Amino acid sequence: MSTTAALMNSATAPGFRRSAGETTSTLVNRLWSYCELLRHSGVSTLDYVEQLTYLLFLKMADERANRPARFRRNMPEEPLVPPGLDWPSLTSRSAEELVVHYEHVLRQLGRKGGTMLGEVFTKAQNKIHEPAVLERLIKDLIDPYTWTRENLDLKGDAYEGLLQRGAEDRKTGAGQYFTPRPLIDAMVDCVQPRPGESITDPACGTGGFLIAAYAHIVERYEEQLYGDEARKLQTGAITGYELVRETARLALMNMLLHGIGTSEARPLITIQDSLAKSPHKFYDIVLANPPFGVGSVTGEAYTSRKDFWTQTTNKQLNFVQHIYTLLKTNGRAALVLPDNVLFEGGAGAEIRRRLLDLTDVHTLLRLPTGIFYANGVKANVLFFDKRPPRPGGKPATKRLWVYDFRTDQRFTLKQRALRREHLDEFVAAFHSGGTDYSARKPSERFRSYEYDELIARDKVNLDLTVLQSASASSATLAPPDVIAQQIVEDLETALAEFTAVAQALKKAASSRTTDGFTATTSTSHDGTTDDGTTQEQ
Repeated sequence: MSTTAALMNSATAPGFRRSAGETTSTLVNRLWSYCELLRHSGVSTLDYVEQLTYLLFLKMADERANRPARFRRNMPEEPLVPPGLDWPSLTSRSAEELVVHYEHVLRQLGRKGGTMLGEVFTKAQNKIHEPAVLERLIKDLIDPYTWTRENLDLKGDAYEGLLQRGAEDRKTGAGQYFTPRPLIDAMVDCVQPRPGESITDPACGTGGFLIAAYAHIVERYEEQLYGDEARKLQTGAITGYELVRETARLALMNMLLHGIGTSEARPLITIQDSLAKSPHKFYDIVLANPPFGVGSVTGEAYTSRKDFWTQTTNKQLNFVQHIYTLLKTNGRAALVLPDNVLFEGGAGAEIRRRLLDLTDVHTLLRLPTGIFYANGVKANVLFFDKRPPRPGGKPATKRLWVYDFRTDQRFTLKQRALRREHLDEFVAAFHSGGTDYSARKPSERFRSYEYDELIARDKVNLDLTVLQSASASSATLAPPDVIAQQIVEDLETALAEFTAVAQALKKAASSRTTDGFTATTSTSHDGTTDDGTTQEQ
């Protein structure tokens, strides 16, 4: 049976129903099963997800056109896509005419330079050239279903579900763009963004932190968001930076479909290397999962950044410095960081010392393994607030509270995936003192370290523990499957580090070989160092 025939049969099989009430997971699974079949016709996973994002964007934009506008009473929603280039213009065509028109739509929308919509479709190309395949995708797998909820919110979780499925396909490298949504939501619930505050992510990936911050504000302050406050929230209060154009495209789509920005407004995502130059805009809140992994070995030192405390090729440490410079006085930051940022010597020690002195480094969440798409990642969430200089040069940090969510906590991506409720106790502990961090209530997993104790530690090491593992404190070993998984994670981490070293040595050798004959290309962020993995980040 040909691939096209198989695709046609899959769309008309007994299990294929045109129910508008199907769950998000069902829709995602169906679209993903179609992807499996498309692979046999030469359409890669990333190409398929990219085409789905274009088509789903057009379908959702069509549904938005018939709903009341948010934050504008008794007014219709402004259409995101011009007539003639919208979803009905696709569903009204068939066969070769459909392919020709779809390619025309992509070209025309991509010509709207300088706008959110134009940036979404810049250089967009059709990768599904078989008319029957494209028609089935549009008319049988997307068009029959309603992608909006009864409360008029777009079904963005279905879109995010597709991104997550792409992240699970590790061969594509898409996992680099994905930070677990439960972790994002918990971080936002801790930081608690409010109307009127400016929010950014300097390594935004597909925009998960930005969308979660927007959702938090809308859910809690909707009645306040009419007039100027709504305009600010939708047109510039929430912005991001991303190096990879394809990833920025996904973020812009994601934001538009969640109601952030307008199609004719300037893009809210800036495509650039965030570390390359000093910021010209400053923010109340920075939420980020900065790139880490091989970038720490092959990254640049960013010697042009005179506002950095110290020079290092470690991109994770550079992002810590950069995020400090992004914050307004009394601004709040929450960022995902690998363990090495807590204990690395040299520049790492200097950066931690400056951070403790100039900001209130008040909370450290130790994360378990098994929650990211890169195996063996040991990460943390660091929370700090930028403070004005204190009299007599007193340090801004009084005490650091550490929550141990790692010891004896085991998660996997499928058998025991992280859920938001798993972080409920941490969020409650975070807020247990209200706005007074010193009034927090300690617990078995939550304790504080005084500034004097922290600064006296060798290399200002913040690799702090709270609990001792039950398996380590008894003669009873962990179950064999747990031990095996830990060995696998350690080996994969070591392999990633050796691979990074090999790449750095290969690059250095290549530079020596070509020196004097051809210019070498400088290393920058690539796909492996974006926000979404932990990155993407």
